[in-house]
Amino acid sequence: MNRLTTALILLAAAVAGLFFTPVFGVTALLAPIGVPLILAFGVTELCARWVSLAPWRTLSLLVVGLAGVVETVLYATTAAGFPTGATVSALADGVTESWRLALQSTWPARPEPSTVLFVPLLVLLAGVLGVELLRLRRPILALLPSFAVVVVSQLFQAMSGFMALFGGLGYAAVAGGVFALMPQADMEGHRRKAPMLALAVPAFVFGIAGALVANLLVPAPGPAYSLKQDQLAELDARVANPLDDLAYRLEHPNTPVFSFRGDADTDRWPLVAFDLFDGVNWSPGSRYRRLGTELAPGPAVAVPAHRRSATVTTSGLAGPWLPSQTWPAAVDGIAPLVEESQGTLWLPRPTDGPQQYSLSWWSPEINPADLLDAALDSSAPGGLAGIGDVPPEVGQLARDAVGGLRPSFRIALALERFLREHYRLATGTDLPSGHSWPQLRKFLFETKLGTSEQFASAYVALARTLAIPARLVVGFRTPDKPDADGGYTVHNGDAVAWPEVAVSGVGWVALDPTGEARTTAGSANSLAAVTAQARTQLPPAEQLQDRPLPGGDSGSGDGGTGDGGWTFPYGPILIALAALAVAWFAGIPLAKGARAWRRRRQPGIGAVLGACREVKDRLREHRVPCTAGMTVRDLAAAAHGTVDPSTVEGLRLLASTVDVALWSGVGTGPHSGPQAWAAVREVRRGLAKRGLRARLRAAVNPRTLLPGHS
Repeated sequence: MNRLTTALILLAAAVAGLFFTPVFGVTALLAPIGVPLILAFGVTELCARWVSLAPWRTLSLLVVGLAGVVETVLYATTAAGFPTGATVSALADGVTESWRLALQSTWPARPEPSTVLFVPLLVLLAGVLGVELLRLRRPILALLPSFAVVVVSQLFQAMSGFMALFGGLGYAAVAGGVFALMPQADMEGHRRKAPMLALAVPAFVFGIAGALVANLLVPAPGPAYSLKQDQLAELDARVANPLDDLAYRLEHPNTPVFSFRGDADTDRWPLVAFDLFDGVNWSPGSRYRRLGTELAPGPAVAVPAHRRSATVTTSGLAGPWLPSQTWPAAVDGIAPLVEESQGTLWLPRPTDGPQQYSLSWWSPEINPADLLDAALDSSAPGGLAGIGDVPPEVGQLARDAVGGLRPSFRIALALERFLREHYRLATGTDLPSGHSWPQLRKFLFETKLGTSEQFASAYVALARTLAIPARLVVGFRTPDKPDADGGYTVHNGDAVAWPEVAVSGVGWVALDPTGEARTTAGSANSLAAVTAQARTQLPPAEQLQDRPLPGGDSGSGDGGTGDGGWTFPYGPILIALAALAVAWFAGIPLAKGARAWRRRRQPGIGAVLGACREVKDRLREHRVPCTAGMTVRDLAAAAHGTVDPSTVEGLRLLASTVDVALWSGVGTGPHSGPQAWAAVREVRRGLAKRGLRARLRAAVNPRTLLPGHS
């Protein structure tokens, strides 16, 4: 077996495995992929040197390759490098569960053995199969296993941009080398390589040039299908709603909950975000994934975002939720689940003792004036979800609170100010609790006294009736003063619920309808501080008015563009194209049918001549050569050998009818027209035997409808 060809087959498997780079990152894959394949190449060399080992080559490749996988990925399960029962169990999980855990993770996934193991196993299998298929001397068969790995990788995460370009070129180069070097015997038994090389080199060069041009000039396609879409982590615990515990925490304010040290560039720590309300209970999100190595700020954040970090130690949190931030970036020390659209962290197996972890997060930055004038993001997940059966008077209260103005961040701040000015925060003992519509109705129209639970719930309900995307969050405030050691200790008394509003380009912005938020923590450019500055710039209620729509005044509108500029009229153009397609594929056959009806209805010899014209048009549509001076008998001769014999017979029948009508001297009788059109039907039945494609092409061909073609 050719040594270089074998090496290229194994290299093709390695390159195919690196197509999983978007899932795990390249550094996590190099050793698990490279070491087993290098060992496999060593086995092929030994089998080539000692022929007696050749019958055991396949088994040896698998055993030695698995040893390489164990040493690079599962060394922690071995005893000084020797496999144990835990190693065998981990290998079995790598076949059955590893790929599933990777799909349940955010990407890049953590390079843990339980998650990444399926990749080296898949690559090893592809390499061994490829080497064994080389026996058949068919390079395309030897490359099929590695190409299958490429396909599987793209079903996980399709590569794009220059990563896809260089990955594809790398695999193409290796595959081209296999085709060029694979010895192939011709009929005389000679081995020929030069022609393959002569074809491979220019094909590779033109392939590189074409790929570069396509990557630079052609817009990137949208996200491809991924197996990840329906794979979510399973939650293994049923816990109480943290919103129900809020009143209890406030009645026991001195119990410590958690502490943190690091950036204090935030005024609060979210615990759970709620976006579903059925009129009785708020429900948190449930689309959790395993948190990978790092998360981006999210597609909703278009402004600059700076990374912050802190070390958190929990002490009084019994539930699975962990203190987090709206846009978490990474967590070290534990392996939590994350609800990507909400930023909520869930610890799958919480312990009774303290939990310590390092949290980093993204903090959007914007100036107060831009925030005040920012638009709302109505597409934010859950922002405009249902709120149950709303009492009729609630909608009127919401409209009165903002003067019936259009939804905007200014109006969101105006609604916050309305609750601050007309309602009071309950303190002391025997605090009100509950957030269903009966409690909210009592809070809004009777007592006007409540905790942050009622304030936040009422705000979100009122906001959604005004088409303001909002959600409810339960968490903790950052204390005003740090501890003696510079850290912060958060207690039960810091528990609070608050609403958040979705702002375009910024994401979720926390508001404070109670007026009791502590904003001394954090820097002056933190989102909480910027929101406080924007709040001071809000005009009085009597001076609030709708901002002019971009591109015109508030009355004229902007045609629905949302930005005042010209947008490409996709809708009208698509409608016009659809109408043109209908007119083409339905109108042309209808026009031809109407023309045939008129020809058949002509009196006397006109019906016979109409039959002649109809036959000529039908033959032209089926690309049978016809000229204006050809008789029907000439048409029969021209069609002979081109169309079905029954078509020729129909033409001959029509020729006889024409001869009688035109040249016999008898003239046309009452049966001449029907006989001529019976011949036309015979011609049409014969042409129909040419197949569906030819019939459709003829039916929508408009040339015979044009003047001078009939």
